[in-house]
Amino acid sequence: MRIAFLGLGNMGGPMARNLVRAGHDVVGYDPVEAARRTAEAAGVSIAASGEEAVPGAGVVFTMFPSGAHVLAAYRGEDDAEGLLSAAEAGTLFIDSSTISVDEAREAAELARAAGHRALDTPVSGGVAGADAGTLTFMVGGPAEEYDAALPLLEVMGRKIVHCGVSGAGQATKACNNMLLAVTMIGASEAFVLGEKLGLSDQVLYDVMSSSAAQCWAVSTNCPVPGPVETSPANHEYRPGFATSLMAKDLGLALAALESTGTRAEFGRAAQKLYEEFEESGHGGLDFSAIIQTIREGNR
Repeated sequence: MRIAFLGLGNMGGPMARNLVRAGHDVVGYDPVEAARRTAEAAGVSIAASGEEAVPGAGVVFTMFPSGAHVLAAYRGEDDAEGLLSAAEAGTLFIDSSTISVDEAREAAELARAAGHRALDTPVSGGVAGADAGTLTFMVGGPAEEYDAALPLLEVMGRKIVHCGVSGAGQATKACNNMLLAVTMIGASEAFVLGEKLGLSDQVLYDVMSSSAAQCWAVSTNCPVPGPVETSPANHEYRPGFATSLMAKDLGLALAALESTGTRAEFGRAAQKLYEEFEESGHGGLDFSAIIQTIREGNR
């Protein structure tokens, strides 16, 4: 199948590469030259623009920084042709960006009004999951479009969940990452408390990773150096999943809390803590580095 893949950065690049390895003809574009070079070396044909990548593709993937980027690319800007206009009728547009529920629904409506099909498919699993093809996809859109996309998503992911109508994928991602942030903060607080009580990080990990406290924030992305060799904590907190992205996702979760009138004290507290951590200049660190703020607050 001919696939257009737009957004070839830390996540999109490996995803496009895995599609190439599965035998698909992938043509892509990214405004960053280094991303284009890396993708080209992995077998992706590089177009001169997103609009030039789309004609002839049966499926168009987008992996962009924000909903504003997605909507602008779909519509086109400054009299330039947008992706929807450039695509052949009936093209399946799959947006794997993390954007708001309202933006995802608007993007789907624009695509369908232009005679296309659309899904929102945000992902979880970080750069490591994108590299390994083990991402979790949260899919929003009609069942027949989900069925059409499933073979491609299975190339890039290990778990694909059809969450409901358009926007449901983004809604699921907001809930998932709000909980992820809360558990990482809780794990960090537990390790800091253990340190102050004289426990070694390894002892606490050995118990928490195999008891009722077990969670991904402890067993896989452990926030302290030592226990999990592959965790960012053992590699100077290189992401992984960057604090800037967690802060962005929590901003989307906060917007959802506000729009639905949902009371979520821990979710709101997590959003505030990560926002402050990013604003203090730590946006490029893995989100598990939040333990630094917690530790500093306990000195």
